Amino acid sequence: MFASHLIEKVLKEGKTKMRVGLYPGTFDPLTLGHIDIITRASTLVDKLVIGVAINNDKNPLFSLEERVQLIEKEIANLKLLKVDVVVYPFKNLLIECAKDVGASILIRGLRAVSDFEYEFQMVGMNRVLDNKIETVFLMADAGCQAIASRLVKEIAKLGGSIDKFVTEDIALAINSKFKS
Repeated sequence: MFASHLIEKVLKEGKTKMRVGLYPGTFDPLTLGHIDIITRASTLVDKLVIGVAINNDKNPLFSLEERVQLIEKEIANLKLLKVDVVVYPFKNLLIECAKDVGASILIRGLRAVSDFEYEFQMVGMNRVLDNKIETVFLMADAGCQAIASRLVKEIAKLGGSIDKFVTEDIALAINSKFKS
């Protein structure tokens, strides 16, 4: 179930100082690196929205609906979160999505210098589109820096173990896709 009704409820409550953060990505699949960023980002905001992007250019393994369901299940399993976390699918511009959910902060994870170069350009473009929305970068935990969704899928496709990169439920979902 898409949780946009929860976002609408929060926005209608009139809390003017609520810090809503948006952590966008395709999350195909959600990795332990993503979960690390979600956990840490949740300490910086009053509400965290996980924006699940439609990005057909990346040839997703999972449909949008499957990704949303997998993420919602994993979020429900996280006991450390002290704020509401909502999973929200989107297909428009990131800045428009941020406005839709009332986010004033974009959360981005960085693993390597190459990530920074891309993100640096995105920040510049997003600032032109709406200079009231800030971007916050969180460096990946040292144990997660090598994890990339693309590589996790490649390892699984070739029959390798992905247990060190994703949760058990995500590994089962990925492996069942490649067995089909």
